[in-house]
Amino acid sequence: MTKSNQNERVALITGASHGIGLELARLLLKEGWQVIALNRSELPKDDELLNGMLRTSKLRTYRGDLSDYASLRKVMEEIRAHETRVDVLYNNAGGSFSELLYSRQGRELHYELHTVVPYIIYNELKELLLQGDRPTVVGTSSNAAAMVKRLDPGKLASPESFKKLLGPYADSKLALSLWTQEHAVAAEAEGIRLLSVDPGGNNTIRSSNSGGLPLPVQLLMRLFFPPPTHGAARLRDGAAGAARHAAGTFVSKGAPRALKFRQHGPAILRQVDEIYRKEYLKQG
Repeated sequence: MTKSNQNERVALITGASHGIGLELARLLLKEGWQVIALNRSELPKDDELLNGMLRTSKLRTYRGDLSDYASLRKVMEEIRAHETRVDVLYNNAGGSFSELLYSRQGRELHYELHTVVPYIIYNELKELLLQGDRPTVVGTSSNAAAMVKRLDPGKLASPESFKKLLGPYADSKLALSLWTQEHAVAAEAEGIRLLSVDPGGNNTIRSSNSGGLPLPVQLLMRLFFPPPTHGAARLRDGAAGAARHAAGTFVSKGAPRALKFRQHGPAILRQVDEIYRKEYLKQG
């Protein structure tokens, strides 16, 4: 980052190559932010805004498979070596998968990407966040979390059954919001504000991939859901309004919402912290 850019705010967005993450990157760039994009896939090559921002280094990109800890460690090292601060971290990477899949570490993929990896990235980039202005971490959650009927923290990594959207996907988003709420007071004591935000319903279906969505939901999305710019604005507004909410708040439609199964927050936080300290760090 050059000296002349020190007054510009810096956002790091995971999963910024398509959908809500891509639109969030475009939105923040238009508003004068510097954006660090952390993706598994390449950015669109025909986007004039992104290409122009890449040339001026207002947009900087890093590539890695976040579900593979070897790849994640490498890209975290690259970011720490080349960046000087992060003001807002948007843990947005992930998706809704169509079948039961597992990460290289052997955990269910929704849980790995949506629940565990955001905790790892937050910890790995904490030093950059502490150099930032009003450092904030936003986890992309979902209103699907409100539809969870039963939650067993011990089965998140290896569920006994699979259901599209309302199975491991919803469980993992709820688990993200629960550890965020549980850890928020400790993070705030260090100067970092945590919250999770529901971007609402968005038509993020790509022609080549409908994701793990039931057919009726796909039809509803195509016909009635707004474009991903809608969700991007909600994430942006969530971070901008973080000071209005208590630490760890789950924000939906701009307002704080109660979380189900709050009694499981401590157990889920212990799980992700143990994975980070006993697996991710020790194998590095």
